[in-house]
Amino acid sequence: MDFIFSEDQNAIRDLALQIFTDRATDEFMLDFSRSGETYDEQLWTTLAEQGLLGICIPEDFGGTGLGFIELCSILEEQGRRVAPTPFYSSVVLGALPIDKFGSDAQKTQWLTPLATGEHKLTAAIGDFGATAAYQHAVSAENGVLNGVKTAVLDGNIAAAILIPAADGSVYIVDTSADGVSIEAQSSFSGANFATVTLTNVKAEVLGEAGQAAEILSWLEQYADVALCAQQMGVCDEALRRTAEYTTERKQFGAALGSFQAVAMQAADGYIHCEAMRSVYLGALWRVSEGIEAEAEVRAAKYWACNGSHKVVHIAQHLHGGMGSDIEFPIHRYFIMSKQIAFMSGNAAVQLSKLGKLLASNDEVGLTSLVV
Repeated sequence: MDFIFSEDQNAIRDLALQIFTDRATDEFMLDFSRSGETYDEQLWTTLAEQGLLGICIPEDFGGTGLGFIELCSILEEQGRRVAPTPFYSSVVLGALPIDKFGSDAQKTQWLTPLATGEHKLTAAIGDFGATAAYQHAVSAENGVLNGVKTAVLDGNIAAAILIPAADGSVYIVDTSADGVSIEAQSSFSGANFATVTLTNVKAEVLGEAGQAAEILSWLEQYADVALCAQQMGVCDEALRRTAEYTTERKQFGAALGSFQAVAMQAADGYIHCEAMRSVYLGALWRVSEGIEAEAEVRAAKYWACNGSHKVVHIAQHLHGGMGSDIEFPIHRYFIMSKQIAFMSGNAAVQLSKLGKLLASNDEVGLTSLVV
């Protein structure tokens, strides 16, 4: 296991940091939050022009053909700036499974336009932690779909949505097809979700018929690790801003950070960040190397939920009254952290699934799974 990044990987991270930092300034984010816009299209275009939307798309289909580690480094920097772009839904939820399981024709149809910024993609997997009955809300017969999916991340702006159906297959649904109705849903965090209603919609199978269990299991691991990457960026920056604030803010003639109670809380936040990082990097390495990683991914997502909860609460608390202002920058980090924690199963869901996995498999090691 080698956690040293290559020069190319560092260059990609630096490029992503520059793009997000130049665009998603605090002033811009405040104006954007008041605009009512869904996402920043200029930022999306810049990501396409710099080749970051096609980071994991093969060169034959218009991408740069790099790996999951590079992709996660971009997500970390997006989280660091809480930048308003559907990068996660399009590149992780949409592009990765099409690249892994799709035909060349499907890759040409959907991945090439994504790499150029023309299309956005997503997958209807908001019910990973729901009951089986809810997960099978879409029926399929001879490639014709009927049913409803709710909480579809960025479903209202996607050109195509991957939808699992009760027949055990995953379908690529063209949102411009007859019978597709999409209604935007609001969320506490400002993230964009949608209710997707399908009425006699003709769709194409992704991969092979009956392969949904394999596709969803594969996608869940990648989606969870990608969320951990975003969460690392969010928590790192929230803690950095808190250190800066408590150094500059003075009380009784001394910097807040000089008081022991403040310093101890900040130190606790740092420890939580480093615990999150070590478990996340272990899961990222195993997934990127194609090594069995279900237990490690569950542990990493648990830490991304539970550790981040402690970090952003410390950050907001140490900002005092300013932390309660919903337009003050630190509040955006608090909200994004909560959104990430609830996506794809919260801490309780991850612990439950991890416990069942450990109970059923004596070969799963416990060394890296201390929670």
